[in-house]
Amino acid sequence: MRKSFFPFLGMLVLVLATTGLAVSVGTGVGINLTTEEFKPLIWMCDHRVLLDDNVEPGRITNGGEFLVERANNYAFTGEQIQWRVLVMDKNGVEKIKDVYVAVGEQGSKDYIEANCVLEANHTGQEEIDESCNARIDEEELTTFDPTTMAYYVCTFTVEEGMHGEYWVHAVVEDLDDQIDVVDEDEFWFFNPTIEVKVSGSIDFGEVRPGTVAYSPTIRIENGAEEGSGVMLDMFISGTDFYDPAHSGAKCPDSNVLELKNFAYYAVNGAYSTLDDPRADAEGYVGINYGDHFDSTFYNNNEILQVQQVGGTYYAANVLAPGAEMSLTFRLSLPEPCNGDFTDGEIYFWGEAI
Repeated sequence: MRKSFFPFLGMLVLVLATTGLAVSVGTGVGINLTTEEFKPLIWMCDHRVLLDDNVEPGRITNGGEFLVERANNYAFTGEQIQWRVLVMDKNGVEKIKDVYVAVGEQGSKDYIEANCVLEANHTGQEEIDESCNARIDEEELTTFDPTTMAYYVCTFTVEEGMHGEYWVHAVVEDLDDQIDVVDEDEFWFFNPTIEVKVSGSIDFGEVRPGTVAYSPTIRIENGAEEGSGVMLDMFISGTDFYDPAHSGAKCPDSNVLELKNFAYYAVNGAYSTLDDPRADAEGYVGINYGDHFDSTFYNNNEILQVQQVGGTYYAANVLAPGAEMSLTFRLSLPEPCNGDFTDGEIYFWGEAI
Protein backbone atom coordinates (compact mmCIF):
# COMPACT_ATOMS: atom_id res chain seq x y z
CA MET A 1 0.00 0.00 0.00
CA ARG A 2 2.80 2.50 0.75
CA LYS A 3 4.43 1.90 -2.59
CA SER A 4 1.25 2.58 -4.51
CA PHE A 5 0.41 5.88 -2.55
CA PHE A 6 3.51 7.97 -3.41
CA PRO A 7 3.14 7.68 -7.16
CA PHE A 8 -0.45 8.95 -6.75
CA LEU A 9 0.81 12.11 -5.06
CA GLY A 10 3.29 12.74 -7.80
CA MET A 11 0.53 12.61 -10.32
CA LEU A 12 -1.56 15.15 -8.31
CA VAL A 13 1.25 17.71 -8.27
CA LEU A 14 1.72 17.30 -11.95
CA VAL A 15 -1.94 17.98 -12.65
CA LEU A 16 -1.92 21.21 -10.63
CA ALA A 17 1.07 22.51 -12.46
CA THR A 18 -0.31 21.73 -15.86
CA THR A 19 -3.65 23.51 -15.17
CA GLY A 20 -1.94 26.87 -14.37
CA LEU A 21 -2.80 26.98 -10.67
CA ALA A 22 -0.16 28.24 -8.21
CA VAL A 23 0.26 28.51 -4.45
CA SER A 24 1.25 32.05 -3.07
CA VAL A 25 2.34 33.22 0.34
CA GLY A 26 2.30 36.68 2.04
CA THR A 27 2.36 38.53 5.37
CA GLY A 28 0.98 41.86 6.78
CA VAL A 29 2.84 44.62 8.66
CA GLY A 30 0.95 46.94 11.08
CA ILE A 31 1.64 50.67 11.66
CA ASN A 32 2.28 52.72 14.78
CA LEU A 33 0.24 56.01 14.81
CA THR A 34 -1.12 58.24 17.55
CA THR A 35 -3.29 61.22 16.55
CA GLU A 36 -2.15 64.36 18.32
CA GLU A 37 -4.57 65.62 20.96
CA PHE A 38 -4.54 69.09 19.44
CA LYS A 39 -4.81 71.85 22.01
CA PRO A 40 -7.68 74.17 20.97
CA LEU A 41 -6.87 77.72 19.97
CA ILE A 42 -8.83 80.96 20.41
CA TRP A 43 -8.39 84.41 18.88
CA MET A 44 -10.26 87.64 19.59
CA CYS A 45 -11.73 89.25 16.47
CA ASP A 46 -12.20 93.00 16.02
CA HIS A 47 -12.35 94.45 19.57
CA ARG A 48 -14.56 94.44 22.62
CA VAL A 49 -17.72 96.51 22.73
CA LEU A 50 -19.63 97.75 25.77
CA LEU A 51 -23.43 97.77 25.83
CA ASP A 52 -25.55 100.17 27.88
CA ASP A 53 -27.83 98.83 30.61
CA ASN A 54 -31.61 99.07 30.49
CA VAL A 55 -31.99 101.32 33.52
CA GLU A 56 -30.88 104.83 32.65
CA PRO A 57 -30.19 105.95 29.07
CA GLY A 58 -27.00 107.87 28.41
CA ARG A 59 -26.47 110.99 26.36
CA ILE A 60 -26.27 109.05 23.08
CA THR A 61 -27.35 105.53 24.10
CA ASN A 62 -30.37 103.56 25.23
CA GLY A 63 -30.51 100.06 26.72
CA GLY A 64 -28.49 97.52 24.75
CA GLU A 65 -26.76 100.07 22.52
CA PHE A 66 -23.00 100.49 22.18
CA LEU A 67 -21.41 102.81 24.73
CA VAL A 68 -19.12 104.28 22.11
CA GLU A 69 -18.11 107.08 24.47
CA ARG A 70 -16.65 104.66 27.06
CA ALA A 71 -12.94 104.93 26.34
CA ASN A 72 -11.61 103.37 29.56
CA ASN A 73 -12.15 99.90 31.03
CA TYR A 74 -14.76 100.46 33.71
CA ALA A 75 -18.34 99.21 33.82
CA PHE A 76 -21.34 99.31 36.11
CA THR A 77 -24.04 96.82 37.08
CA GLY A 78 -26.15 95.77 34.13
CA GLU A 79 -23.69 96.95 31.49
CA GLN A 80 -22.42 94.25 29.15
CA ILE A 81 -18.97 93.60 27.70
CA GLN A 82 -19.03 91.68 24.44
CA TRP A 83 -16.36 89.99 22.34
CA ARG A 84 -16.39 88.00 19.07
CA VAL A 85 -13.87 85.15 19.03
CA LEU A 86 -12.67 82.47 16.61
CA VAL A 87 -11.86 79.00 17.97
CA MET A 88 -10.10 76.10 16.28
CA ASP A 89 -9.48 72.42 17.02
CA LYS A 90 -7.70 70.30 14.39
CA ASN A 91 -9.32 67.24 15.95
CA GLY A 92 -12.69 68.68 14.85
CA VAL A 93 -15.11 71.29 16.19
CA GLU A 94 -17.03 68.47 17.86
CA LYS A 95 -14.13 68.25 20.31
CA ILE A 96 -14.86 71.77 21.62
CA LYS A 97 -16.52 71.34 25.00
CA ASP A 98 -17.02 74.96 26.06
CA VAL A 99 -16.24 78.58 25.20
CA TYR A 100 -16.76 80.99 28.07
CA VAL A 101 -15.76 84.22 29.82
CA ALA A 102 -13.57 83.91 32.90
CA VAL A 103 -13.21 86.66 35.49
CA GLY A 104 -10.41 86.56 38.04
CA GLU A 105 -6.67 86.04 37.81
CA GLN A 106 -4.71 86.92 34.69
CA GLY A 107 -4.86 84.13 32.10
CA SER A 108 -6.82 81.83 34.42
CA LYS A 109 -9.65 79.51 33.36
CA ASP A 110 -11.24 79.76 36.81
CA TYR A 111 -14.24 81.85 37.88
CA ILE A 112 -16.43 81.09 34.86
CA GLU A 113 -18.99 83.88 34.64
CA ALA A 114 -20.70 83.58 31.25
CA ASN A 115 -20.96 81.07 28.42
CA CYS A 116 -20.38 82.15 24.84
CA VAL A 117 -22.89 81.53 22.04
CA LEU A 118 -22.07 79.84 18.74
CA GLU A 119 -22.37 82.28 15.85
CA ALA A 120 -24.46 80.71 13.09
CA ASN A 121 -24.24 80.92 9.29
CA HIS A 122 -20.64 79.80 8.90
CA THR A 123 -21.09 76.46 7.15
CA GLY A 124 -18.95 76.88 4.04
CA GLN A 125 -15.41 77.92 3.12
CA GLU A 126 -14.85 81.65 3.51
CA GLU A 127 -12.15 84.13 4.37
CA ILE A 128 -11.29 84.46 8.05
CA ASP A 129 -11.92 87.92 9.44
CA GLU A 130 -8.53 89.68 9.25
CA SER A 131 -9.08 91.27 12.66
CA CYS A 132 -8.82 87.80 14.26
CA ASN A 133 -5.11 87.65 13.36
CA ALA A 134 -5.42 83.84 13.40
CA ARG A 135 -1.99 82.19 13.43
CA ILE A 136 -0.37 78.91 14.38
CA ASP A 137 3.23 79.81 15.12
CA GLU A 138 4.37 81.58 11.93
CA GLU A 139 1.53 80.23 9.78
CA GLU A 140 -1.19 82.78 9.05
CA LEU A 141 -4.65 81.24 8.66
CA THR A 142 -6.76 82.85 5.96
CA THR A 143 -9.50 80.31 5.09
CA PHE A 144 -12.32 79.41 7.46
CA ASP A 145 -12.86 75.64 7.74
CA PRO A 146 -16.22 74.78 9.35
CA THR A 147 -14.99 71.29 10.26
CA THR A 148 -12.28 72.65 12.55
CA MET A 149 -13.29 76.27 13.26
CA ALA A 150 -16.21 78.24 14.72
CA TYR A 151 -17.02 81.82 15.69
CA TYR A 152 -18.53 82.57 19.10
CA VAL A 153 -20.02 85.73 20.65
CA CYS A 154 -19.18 86.17 24.33
CA THR A 155 -21.37 88.51 26.40
CA PHE A 156 -20.59 89.20 30.04
CA THR A 157 -22.97 91.23 32.22
CA VAL A 158 -21.54 93.06 35.24
CA GLU A 159 -23.22 91.89 38.42
CA GLU A 160 -24.22 94.00 41.40
CA GLY A 161 -21.85 92.31 43.86
CA MET A 162 -18.77 92.88 41.72
CA HIS A 163 -16.51 95.68 42.84
CA GLY A 164 -12.88 96.37 42.10
CA GLU A 165 -10.33 95.35 39.50
CA TYR A 166 -10.57 92.07 37.58
CA TRP A 167 -8.92 90.32 34.65
CA VAL A 168 -11.52 89.34 32.07
CA HIS A 169 -10.93 87.06 29.07
CA ALA A 170 -12.48 84.44 26.77
CA VAL A 171 -11.48 80.78 27.16
CA VAL A 172 -11.90 77.67 24.98
CA GLU A 173 -11.84 74.15 26.47
CA ASP A 174 -11.95 70.77 24.68
CA LEU A 175 -13.19 67.34 25.74
CA ASP A 176 -9.70 66.46 26.97
CA ASP A 177 -9.79 69.44 29.38
CA GLN A 178 -7.17 71.31 27.39
CA ILE A 179 -7.68 75.08 27.38
CA ASP A 180 -6.51 78.19 25.60
CA VAL A 181 -7.06 81.81 26.59
CA VAL A 182 -7.19 84.80 24.23
CA ASP A 183 -3.92 86.73 24.20
CA GLU A 184 -5.77 90.01 24.71
CA ASP A 185 -6.45 89.70 28.43
CA GLU A 186 -8.35 92.78 29.67
CA PHE A 187 -8.17 94.53 33.03
CA TRP A 188 -11.49 96.02 34.18
CA PHE A 189 -12.77 98.04 37.13
CA PHE A 190 -16.32 97.04 38.02
CA ASN A 191 -18.75 99.30 39.89
CA PRO A 192 -16.23 101.95 40.90
CA THR A 193 -17.37 104.50 43.45
CA ILE A 194 -17.92 107.89 41.83
CA GLU A 195 -18.11 111.20 43.65
CA VAL A 196 -18.15 114.92 42.96
CA LYS A 197 -16.05 116.75 45.54
CA VAL A 198 -16.56 120.45 46.27
CA SER A 199 -13.82 122.51 47.91
CA GLY A 200 -14.87 125.91 49.23
CA SER A 201 -18.24 127.56 49.71
CA ILE A 202 -20.44 130.02 47.84
CA ASP A 203 -20.35 132.85 50.34
CA PHE A 204 -21.34 136.32 49.18
CA GLY A 205 -21.26 137.84 52.65
CA GLU A 206 -23.28 141.02 53.12
CA VAL A 207 -24.61 142.36 49.82
CA ARG A 208 -26.24 145.73 49.23
CA PRO A 209 -29.56 145.54 47.29
CA GLY A 210 -29.20 146.66 43.69
CA THR A 211 -25.50 145.69 43.47
CA VAL A 212 -23.44 142.79 42.09
CA ALA A 213 -21.36 140.53 44.34
CA TYR A 214 -18.87 137.76 43.61
CA SER A 215 -18.17 134.66 45.67
CA PRO A 216 -14.76 133.19 46.44
CA THR A 217 -13.73 130.68 43.78
CA ILE A 218 -14.57 127.07 44.58
CA ARG A 219 -13.16 123.84 43.09
CA ILE A 220 -15.16 120.92 41.69
CA GLU A 221 -13.24 117.61 41.53
CA ASN A 222 -13.85 114.24 39.93
CA GLY A 223 -13.55 112.10 43.07
CA ALA A 224 -13.96 108.72 41.35
CA GLU A 225 -12.30 105.75 43.01
CA GLU A 226 -8.54 105.62 42.49
CA GLY A 227 -7.49 103.46 39.57
CA SER A 228 -10.98 103.34 38.07
CA GLY A 229 -10.33 105.68 35.14
CA VAL A 230 -13.90 107.01 35.34
CA MET A 231 -14.42 110.14 33.24
CA LEU A 232 -17.17 112.47 34.47
CA ASP A 233 -19.30 114.74 32.31
CA MET A 234 -20.08 117.72 34.56
CA PHE A 235 -23.41 119.55 35.01
CA ILE A 236 -24.89 122.30 37.18
CA SER A 237 -28.43 123.16 38.29
CA GLY A 238 -30.16 124.91 41.15
CA THR A 239 -33.29 126.10 42.93
CA ASP A 240 -34.68 129.40 44.12
CA PHE A 241 -33.62 130.57 47.59
CA TYR A 242 -35.82 131.41 50.57
CA ASP A 243 -35.46 133.09 53.94
CA PRO A 244 -35.88 130.41 56.65
CA ALA A 245 -36.87 133.01 59.26
CA HIS A 246 -40.26 134.73 59.64
CA SER A 247 -38.82 138.06 58.60
CA GLY A 248 -41.24 139.39 56.03
CA ALA A 249 -38.69 138.83 53.28
CA LYS A 250 -39.12 140.47 49.91
CA CYS A 251 -36.69 140.39 46.92
CA PRO A 252 -37.99 142.27 45.01
CA ASP A 253 -41.66 141.29 44.84
CA SER A 254 -41.98 138.15 46.96
CA ASN A 255 -40.20 136.27 49.70
CA VAL A 256 -37.94 134.48 47.19
CA LEU A 257 -34.54 135.19 45.65
CA GLU A 258 -34.88 133.68 42.20
CA LEU A 259 -32.19 131.52 40.61
CA LYS A 260 -32.03 133.82 37.58
CA ASN A 261 -30.08 136.28 39.74
CA PHE A 262 -27.10 133.90 39.89
CA ALA A 263 -24.45 133.11 37.27
CA TYR A 264 -21.02 131.48 37.26
CA TYR A 265 -17.63 131.71 35.59
CA ALA A 266 -15.82 128.35 35.11
CA VAL A 267 -12.27 127.38 34.19
CA ASN A 268 -10.97 123.92 33.28
CA GLY A 269 -7.34 124.06 32.19
CA ALA A 270 -7.12 126.10 29.00
CA TYR A 271 -10.92 126.27 28.70
CA SER A 272 -13.26 128.80 30.31
CA THR A 273 -16.80 130.09 29.96
CA LEU A 274 -15.41 133.09 28.10
CA ASP A 275 -15.66 130.82 25.04
CA ASP A 276 -19.08 129.42 26.02
CA PRO A 277 -21.80 130.62 23.60
CA ARG A 278 -24.22 130.99 26.53
CA ALA A 279 -21.98 133.44 28.37
CA ASP A 280 -22.59 137.16 28.78
CA ALA A 281 -20.03 139.91 28.20
CA GLU A 282 -18.22 139.04 31.44
CA GLY A 283 -18.03 135.35 30.55
CA TYR A 284 -20.69 134.36 33.12
CA VAL A 285 -23.35 131.70 32.41
CA GLY A 286 -26.79 131.43 33.99
CA ILE A 287 -28.01 128.39 35.93
CA ASN A 288 -30.99 126.23 34.98
CA TYR A 289 -33.49 124.77 37.43
CA GLY A 290 -33.16 121.18 38.59
CA ASP A 291 -32.92 119.18 41.81
CA HIS A 292 -32.34 115.79 40.15
CA PHE A 293 -30.37 114.64 37.14
CA ASP A 294 -32.14 113.56 33.95
CA SER A 295 -31.73 113.61 30.20
CA THR A 296 -32.99 117.21 29.92
CA PHE A 297 -29.57 118.29 31.22
CA TYR A 298 -27.87 117.26 27.97
CA ASN A 299 -26.91 120.30 25.90
CA ASN A 300 -28.49 122.57 28.52
CA ASN A 301 -26.83 122.18 31.91
CA GLU A 302 -23.19 121.44 31.13
CA ILE A 303 -20.86 123.57 33.21
CA LEU A 304 -18.71 124.28 30.13
CA GLN A 305 -20.11 124.09 26.63
CA VAL A 306 -16.74 124.47 24.93
CA GLN A 307 -14.92 122.30 22.37
CA GLN A 308 -17.72 119.99 21.33
CA VAL A 309 -16.52 116.58 20.11
CA GLY A 310 -18.43 114.66 17.47
CA GLY A 311 -21.56 116.72 18.03
CA THR A 312 -22.06 115.20 21.49
CA TYR A 313 -19.66 115.78 24.40
CA TYR A 314 -17.77 118.94 25.24
CA ALA A 315 -14.08 118.26 25.84
CA ALA A 316 -13.86 121.17 28.29
CA ASN A 317 -16.66 119.69 30.39
CA VAL A 318 -15.12 116.25 31.03
CA LEU A 319 -12.99 115.60 34.12
CA ALA A 320 -10.53 112.73 34.54
CA PRO A 321 -10.18 111.16 38.03
CA GLY A 322 -8.62 113.69 40.39
CA ALA A 323 -8.99 116.57 37.90
CA GLU A 324 -10.70 119.80 38.93
CA MET A 325 -12.45 122.81 37.48
CA SER A 326 -12.92 126.12 39.29
CA LEU A 327 -16.08 128.22 39.51
CA THR A 328 -16.74 131.74 40.66
CA PHE A 329 -20.35 132.82 41.26
CA ARG A 330 -21.95 136.19 40.67
CA LEU A 331 -25.07 137.46 42.40
CA SER A 332 -27.07 140.35 41.01
CA LEU A 333 -29.15 141.25 44.06
CA PRO A 334 -32.44 142.93 43.17
CA GLU A 335 -33.61 146.20 44.65
CA PRO A 336 -35.57 146.35 46.85
CA CYS A 337 -34.51 143.23 48.73
CA ASN A 338 -34.93 142.25 52.35
CA GLY A 339 -34.08 138.91 54.01
CA ASP A 340 -31.36 136.29 54.43
CA PHE A 341 -31.92 133.78 51.62
CA THR A 342 -30.12 130.62 52.70
CA ASP A 343 -32.70 127.91 52.01
CA GLY A 344 -31.99 126.55 48.54
CA GLU A 345 -29.29 124.66 46.64
CA ILE A 346 -26.89 124.87 43.75
CA TYR A 347 -26.14 121.33 42.60
CA PHE A 348 -23.14 119.85 40.83
CA TRP A 349 -23.57 116.60 38.92
CA GLY A 350 -21.14 114.19 37.32
CA GLU A 351 -22.21 111.46 34.87
CA ALA A 352 -19.78 108.64 34.10
CA ILE A 353 -19.27 108.42 30.35
